[in-house]
Amino acid sequence: MFTVYGARGSGSVAVEAALTLMGLPYKVVDADPFGDAAAQDTLEKVSPLRQVPVLELPDGRTMTESAAILLWFGDSREGRPFAPALVDPNRPAYLRWMVYIPAAIYPMYAIKDNVASWVSDGDCQVELTANTIDRITACWKVMEAEVDPSPYIFGERPTFLDLYVSVVSRWTPGRDAFVENCPKLGAMVKRVDEDPRLETLWRERF
Repeated sequence: MFTVYGARGSGSVAVEAALTLMGLPYKVVDADPFGDAAAQDTLEKVSPLRQVPVLELPDGRTMTESAAILLWFGDSREGRPFAPALVDPNRPAYLRWMVYIPAAIYPMYAIKDNVASWVSDGDCQVELTANTIDRITACWKVMEAEVDPSPYIFGERPTFLDLYVSVVSRWTPGRDAFVENCPKLGAMVKRVDEDPRLETLWRERF
């Protein structure tokens, strides 16, 4: 069994969704970096940076970084239906966007969610928060301009990238703003939201 150290509404939900689609058994350990002392202590034992998700493999080894975990899943027997194969023409774009999300978008939340640790002045905090949100929106618009979901990003079947976008697009500035700014991606994540295999997970984890 896999163990996911994570929190409701966090990036760990993408890993939980992937495990659900693959039909692999897993359990979730509450390790909310913004939760109570017990949850934070639990997280610090497996993640020195106090970030989720952390995936404990059946053999006891651990992995961090949501994109790395999802990419690794895609190379497994159970995960192959949810990722373009090595020889698939879509493989380069898949790798690009899987890395784009944590490289371009994720870092903005590290700033926005802890803005007081970056700047002390109150006015600067307000400005920095607003600028990170603008940057998040701009990054999503870049992706929106370069993909053409039909109905998912790479065709008829969802990939782990679709899951990733579905999770991260729920964060600030929120799903409504995401759909307004990125209607093509917005239609795609709605399909992911409505996937009956994930209905219970979305309800419980968001």
